Amino acid sequence: MRVVIAGAGSVGSSIAKELLANGHEILLVDTKPEVVSRSGLRGVKWLIGDACELAVLQEAHLETAEVLVAATGDDKANLVVSLLAKSEFGVGRTVARVNNPKNDWLFDESWGVDVAVSTPRIMTALVEEAVESGDLVRLLTLKSGQTALAEFTVPSGHWSDGRRLGSVSWPADVSVVSIIRDTRPITPSDDDVLEAADEVFFLATVEAEERLRSLLVPVEES
Repeated sequence: MRVVIAGAGSVGSSIAKELLANGHEILLVDTKPEVVSRSGLRGVKWLIGDACELAVLQEAHLETAEVLVAATGDDKANLVVSLLAKSEFGVGRTVARVNNPKNDWLFDESWGVDVAVSTPRIMTALVEEAVESGDLVRLLTLKSGQTALAEFTVPSGHWSDGRRLGSVSWPADVSVVSIIRDTRPITPSDDDVLEAADEVFFLATVEAEERLRSLLVPVEES
């Protein structure tokens, strides 16, 4: 898969390193020539220029990329790059970094963003997940804000402890996508039985997320 990453700072470079390790073709675009030697990355291609400029994206042959990652430290730049990637080059998937959580509402399909990733929000969610076992915590918002990835840690004595997945009437538009038990991921099936301390991951529409919360965290327990 060919991935173009705009922004070769700590975030962009880390993403590039992980994707390289998984065998993907990476092009990093940045305005500063010194990032090439500073990054220590081997195997990536580089383009020095401003990714907000159409000519630079043309030079990057963005139309041949399956994914565009806008990972700069400037929210305005990430929005512009995402919009150009969608509207001018027809990139199939755009992932944009949100630096300021107050700007979350801008990162949607109107700006060409498929997936918005807010590092502060993820960190907050992980902190809440660590201290609030028994609550449903949203980790990511996907597909233009219409779908969420959420996590629930099963507390001891919870009604789901010992229940078979297939025996639970999950709300419509909710899918159990993974279970982590003793640090090992499990691909869920209807026959799997939930246990205390299981981390259960769901994909749900925003509307269904509230119904899921009501199911997992009844009002009297919240």
